[in-house]
Amino acid sequence: MTFKKRFLLMQHMILSRYAPVGGQAVIEGVMMRSPRMVATAVQLPSGDISLEVNPFHSITKRIRVLGLPVVRGTVGMVETLMLGMRCLSFSASEVVKEEERKEGKTPSEAKGISNWSMGATMALSFGLGLLVFFYLPLKLTELTGVNGRFSFNLIDGLFRLSFLLLYLWGLSLWGEMRRLFQYHGAEHKVIHAFEAGLPITPEGAKPMSTFHPRCGTSFLFSIMIMSIFVFTLFGRPVTIGDRLLRFAGVPIIAGLGFEFIRFSGKHAENVIVRALSLPGLWLQRITTKEPDARQLAVACQALVSVLPLSEEDERDVRVM
Repeated sequence: MTFKKRFLLMQHMILSRYAPVGGQAVIEGVMMRSPRMVATAVQLPSGDISLEVNPFHSITKRIRVLGLPVVRGTVGMVETLMLGMRCLSFSASEVVKEEERKEGKTPSEAKGISNWSMGATMALSFGLGLLVFFYLPLKLTELTGVNGRFSFNLIDGLFRLSFLLLYLWGLSLWGEMRRLFQYHGAEHKVIHAFEAGLPITPEGAKPMSTFHPRCGTSFLFSIMIMSIFVFTLFGRPVTIGDRLLRFAGVPIIAGLGFEFIRFSGKHAENVIVRALSLPGLWLQRITTKEPDARQLAVACQALVSVLPLSEEDERDVRVM
C-alpha cells in the first residue's frame, strides 16, 4: 500500500469514526497498536529504523464477556503489560545487535522474553505495585489514628498520590530516561496528527502537543483518584479480611480508570471532561519531552505500519 493511499484512508477514518490507536515508548523507539496490528519501530545507532509488525487481536474482542465495561479495562491492562514487555524485548535486542555490528562482532540471536519470564516479571511488578502504592499508604494512614470512613480513605489516597508523584519525579532525575520520555512525546504527537487528519510525517506531527488524554500517565493518576472513592465504600479496614478485600478491589479500580480514560479520549472537547483530565495531563510534563525529527520519524513509521484499522478499511483502499 502506498503512502498516499494510507493517508487518504486515514482521512476517511478520522471523518467517519473515532480512531482506536495507541502506543508506548520503548528503548530507542515506539510501539503502536491498532485493533488489527502492533508495530515496534526502533532507531538504530546507524540511523536506520528496524521494524517489527505482527497481527494483533485483543482477547476482549474474541471473548464477549471480557469486553464488558470495567472488565475490559482490567483485562486490557494485563494485555498491554504483556504486549509492552514483548516490544521492549525486541527493541533491546535490536539495539544490542546493532552495537555488536558496530564493534565488528557477529550479531547474537535475539532471545526475547519467554512466557515464564514474562509471567514472573509481571507478578513481581504487580506485587511491588501493591506494596508501594496500596499497602504502604494504608499502614501510614493507620499510624495517623484517623477513624472516619471518608477522612481515612482521603488521607490514604493522598499518600498514594504522593508516592506516585515521587516515583515519576525520581524517574525524571535518571538521565537515560530522558530519551524514553522523548519517544513518549513523539508517540503522542504522531497520534495527535493522525487523529487530526494531518500527514503522518515528522513535519506534520511536530506542531502537535506531547500531552494526550489517553496516556498511561493519566491512567495511573485516574486510578489513584478512583481508589479514594471506591475504598470509601469499604470503610476503614480493621481485620486482615478487610485489607484483602481492598486489594481485591484494585482490578475494579483499574477497570474504572480505563473507562474514564477511554471516555475522556472520545470527548476531549467537552469542557467538564477537559477539566477532569487536566491533572493527568499536567503529570505528563514529567513523563513526556519534546522529541527530535528522527524520533518523530520512528513514531511515524510505527503508526503507518498498523494501518488500515479494519478489514473494511482495507477493502476501501483496494478500490482507491
